[in-house]
Amino acid sequence: MSTDAPRWTLVIHGGAGIINRGVLTPEQDAGARAGLFGALEAGAAVLAGGGAAIDAVEAAVRVLEDDAHFNSARGAVLTFEGKVELDAAIMDGWDRSAGAVAGVSAARNPVSLARAVKDHSPHVLLTGAGADTFAHEHGVEQAGEDWFVIPERRAQLAAMKESEDWFDVDMKYGTVGAVACDAAGHVAAATSTGGVTGKRWGRVGDSPLIGAGTYADDRACAVSATGSGEYFIRESVGHEIGARVRMLGESLQQAADAVMAGVKEMGGSGGVIVTGPEGQPVWSFTTQGMYRGQVSADSEARVAIYADEG
Repeated sequence: MSTDAPRWTLVIHGGAGIINRGVLTPEQDAGARAGLFGALEAGAAVLAGGGAAIDAVEAAVRVLEDDAHFNSARGAVLTFEGKVELDAAIMDGWDRSAGAVAGVSAARNPVSLARAVKDHSPHVLLTGAGADTFAHEHGVEQAGEDWFVIPERRAQLAAMKESEDWFDVDMKYGTVGAVACDAAGHVAAATSTGGVTGKRWGRVGDSPLIGAGTYADDRACAVSATGSGEYFIRESVGHEIGARVRMLGESLQQAADAVMAGVKEMGGSGGVIVTGPEGQPVWSFTTQGMYRGQVSADSEARVAIYADEG
């Protein structure tokens, strides 16, 4: 790690989409910013204390999962049947170990369940009832429908059914994620989501798929993505950004922008956050806004929502 690199860096996101000043109320704007600052504080506390990047991204994402301003765990969007099906993943760039879960409904913090899969199972991805059983067996904190489901999400599902619109009716709440570089130069990434409103048939997006919505490799970078997941899967967004950095020598910003342009060309939209083993904080998005924030050993926490914010 170069001598002038930040000693540690944390970058977070809370989703990307139709997010502009005409869509969000002042209360929603303020609430989302408070949630982002809270996540940065939690992750920074780990990194400032000499902790590992993998612990920092889990800590930051847990805060966002508990915040109903975002589409992950508490406040997650609902399936067509009115249920929550939660997805999450976490990956350590040091050894490229990873854990992920999809379609889970009982873990209060799906990112911590994904961490348990990484640390305590021989597998990478667990789904549905099996993943919920694993959560019980490994003491992952549980929560019920009264915790996850908020009235606003029921109203959004009803609006979707009335309009027969098969995509997320609001597109102002999104997947959450974090990437970090610790003082040792190791990177990690974590992502968590409720998916899209009205999803059916066990649909799984890019968030829990290693190499798509979540990826970390000390040889290149850590990536967490948010957006139209089907396109991010087809583009293998996380791995593609890392490959461009490692194989082509592109900067993190160049690689992120190029891959997001590829997603847009296919018809998808969204954004990514990225950092590398030298601690550069990067984001790239093609939407009207993305909930985002960053903090490092050398800079104070800052957050932004709209595209015209620095």
